Amino acid sequence: MQIQIGQATLELVEGDITQQDTEAIVNAANPSLLGGGGVDGAIHRAGGPAILEECRKLGGCATGDAKITTGGRLRARYVIHAVGPVYRREGPTKAAQLLASAYRRSLEVATEHGVKSIAFPSISTGAYGYPMEEAAPIALQTVINFLEHQQDGIQLVRFVLYGQRAYAIYVQALQRIMAQRTVAN
Repeated sequence: MQIQIGQATLELVEGDITQQDTEAIVNAANPSLLGGGGVDGAIHRAGGPAILEECRKLGGCATGDAKITTGGRLRARYVIHAVGPVYRREGPTKAAQLLASAYRRSLEVATEHGVKSIAFPSISTGAYGYPMEEAAPIALQTVINFLEHQQDGIQLVRFVLYGQRAYAIYVQALQRIMAQRTVAN
């Protein structure tokens, strides 16, 4: 699924984030930035030791923030390491704020480095326990808001969703957002 937001394209695909040809991919990282399971482990394995080497120099990352490293052996030039919230620890309200912040900070970091195309996973919906049905609208609305207010920046934001269920949840969330926008206009 693909839509236009201002000068940018927002796209949803089912696939493997480590195989994306965007300039940057986003890693659903833990605060240490030293690798882990899920998306984090897959990116570190596929990208090789150069990513971990740079992560060690960054001194970790706060929840809701993002930092950038090389893409190592990945097709992507950069990896933006975003730390999402642990849902049970933060609770729904605080988790929503931190999740939106992780997406927004990733886009800000990308823009600061001249990135024109970026791929996101579904941050915090794996081991961090964020219900995907709640996370998808937050992720999508945050990206849409950013793209609407940017000036000549990112041209492509791709959500790379692992599995048909994740893809279907994001498609439904995006359709609801777009329907609400149509009614509002």
